[in-house]
Amino acid sequence: MKHSKLKTLLLTGLALAGTVLAPLSGSVSAQEATGESLLLGVNLELTGAAAPYSVPAVEAFELFVEQVNASGGVLDGRPLELLVLDNKTDTTEGVSLQTRLADDDRVVANLGPNASGVVNAAKPVIETSSKPTVLPATTGDGLTLNADGVAVTNLFRTAYEDSYQGTAGAVYVHDTLEAKKTLLVVDNALDYSQGLADAFVKQYESLGGEVVATEAYSSGDTDFTALATKALSYEYDAIYMPGYYTETGLLVKAFRELGITQPVVGADGYASDTFVELAGAENTYDVHYTTHYDASLENEASVAFAEAYEEKFGKAPDTFAALGYDAISFLVDGIERAGSTDPEAISQALAETVDFVGVTGTFSINEEHNPVKPAIMVTLEAGAVVNAQEVVVE
Repeated sequence: MKHSKLKTLLLTGLALAGTVLAPLSGSVSAQEATGESLLLGVNLELTGAAAPYSVPAVEAFELFVEQVNASGGVLDGRPLELLVLDNKTDTTEGVSLQTRLADDDRVVANLGPNASGVVNAAKPVIETSSKPTVLPATTGDGLTLNADGVAVTNLFRTAYEDSYQGTAGAVYVHDTLEAKKTLLVVDNALDYSQGLADAFVKQYESLGGEVVATEAYSSGDTDFTALATKALSYEYDAIYMPGYYTETGLLVKAFRELGITQPVVGADGYASDTFVELAGAENTYDVHYTTHYDASLENEASVAFAEAYEEKFGKAPDTFAALGYDAISFLVDGIERAGSTDPEAISQALAETVDFVGVTGTFSINEEHNPVKPAIMVTLEAGAVVNAQEVVVE
């Protein structure tokens, strides 16, 4: 499959919600894009609960726009622009903004939402619009499928599904940690947590592992003393605890302060500096989680991206910045390969993607419009990543 020059370009920045990010002025190369602008819509959670997963993505989008425009633009000289909208992690707002983007004749294709609940709410609008849409970091199972279980023609994502993470987590717990008995801790108010847990249990038990008990909490809980005390009453080799950093960080703190030293394994909801802040760096030992990106797994694309991002923002990119970069570069690469702004041609090019070299790894798009790539398991010690390895699910 032919790929355009765009997959090797590196980008970043933060646009104001509800504004158009235009090509940046100032010192640029002699190849500066000067044609008619090509506008991409962005419907992401820049405020609200999911903001930590979406703000870095918009930063990556802005860097991408800056780099592409300085290198000559797309489709023989058209500069990129972004129309960035904040859905506030609210389903009603998400639907309203998706409708706005669908009705805006200037918008060629869209990026986002990220939060699974917002995607589910906005999906009917996406399905009835012909415009291609790429979800940067959405992991909920089945979100790219219609009611009949067939891929929505114009809907794609660059993050793998929750069930894949849960399955990879089970393989890692059983084979690498050699844990034969595991305690399951689940957020009973969060589909994300429950979906990961279901996939973990199915794979773990098929490998011969035993889930000794399941303990539950709810999103928004802050006092986990009783749950941690209950966990002391079981015998197990590891804890599998999928959830968002807001609760899992506090749970790890409660466990460690009560003397629970077993490995804690989770998923990409841990991938935030706030997780370490809530848990306390001294408590984040033998903590492992599946994610989509880690700079220590170096490839040419990820190294160049990390350098460009850090130069612009003064910080290393996180998982969600990397997924954002892959989402916009994948989308624009599809536009280049389509050779036009025709929505059907772009969607076809995206669906036919094979061996796209992204910063989160090389991936192809399967028949359900999901990326096919290994999961990455990182290990924390004293709040820092000390190991990262690929987990391949057969």
